Amino acid sequence: MGGLLVSFAILFGQQVRAQNTDIFRLEYLNIPVNDTGVKTQRYKALINFPVKLNENKDYLVVGGEYNRFDMGYSADLPFDKKEMIRFHVIDFNLGLVKKWNENWSVVAILTPRLASNLLDGVVRDDFFMNASAAFWKEKPKADKPYRLVLGLTYNSTTGIPVPLPLIHYYKRFHPDWSYVIGVPKSNVKYHINEKHSLELALFLDGYFMNLQNNIVLDNGLVASRISFNSLVGTIGYQYNVTENISFFALAGSTLFQEGKLRNRERGEVFVFNNDSNLYIRTGFKIGIF
Repeated sequence: MGGLLVSFAILFGQQVRAQNTDIFRLEYLNIPVNDTGVKTQRYKALINFPVKLNENKDYLVVGGEYNRFDMGYSADLPFDKKEMIRFHVIDFNLGLVKKWNENWSVVAILTPRLASNLLDGVVRDDFFMNASAAFWKEKPKADKPYRLVLGLTYNSTTGIPVPLPLIHYYKRFHPDWSYVIGVPKSNVKYHINEKHSLELALFLDGYFMNLQNNIVLDNGLVASRISFNSLVGTIGYQYNVTENISFFALAGSTLFQEGKLRNRERGEVFVFNNDSNLYIRTGFKIGIF
C-alpha cells in the first residue's frame, strides 16, 4: 500500500499534463513539421524521492522534472522568431501523503515552476505556482484490482483562475486487460504477458511559458507568453525489464493542436500553429506500478 501511495504523490507532482507514477524517467518527443510549418522536439528528465515519515505509512515526496523544447518554423511569421526557438520548463515537487483511514489516503502537492525561453537569465515572470490535493483509494489485491483518485488541481499556467477537478480511475477487469478513465489521460491496455503490453491512449499535452522579451506585432498587439496545447491519440508498446523498469514507445497524431502567442493577461494575440501533427514519443522509466 505504501508504495502505491507514494506513486500517487508523484502522479500529482506533474500536475495537469501527465498522470505520472515514475521515480525516474528519460523521454524524447518528436512532433514533425506540419502544414503550418511548425515542428517540435522535447527532451524530458524526471526524478522523485519518496521518504517514509513513520509507521503509519505517511510519506514526504521531493523531486523535480526538466523539459527542453526545441522549436522549428519553416513558414514566414510577421515577427522575429528568435524568442520562440528554445524553451525550458523546470518543476520542483514537494508532496505529503498521509493515511486518513483504512480505505483512503490524503495527498497534497506543491509545485513551483520555472517556464521560459531563458534568453536573459531568470526573471520574475518566469515563475509559476501549481498545487494539487486529492483523496486516494485502491484495492491492489482484489480479484479485479482498482485505483480511484478524486481531487482538485490548481495550475497557474492554464489561464483558468480556479481549481479544476482531477479524476483517475484504474481497473484490471481481466487478467489480460486494464483501463484508465481520467483527466488528463485515459487508456485501454492489453497485457500480452509480464514483459510486453500494448496500449490505446487519449491524453492532453502542452505547456504555457514566459517570453522574456515581448514580441510586438504590426497591429500593435504585444505578446509576452506562449502556449502549446494538444489532444493526442496514440498506440503504444511497453517492454518490462522488471516489474518496475521498462522501455516504451508510442506513436499517433495530435487530434487537436494549438500554438498561440498571448499577452500578459493571457488573451490571444497570434495563432502560429493550428494543424495536426504526427506524435512520436519514446523513453525509459522506473515506476512504482
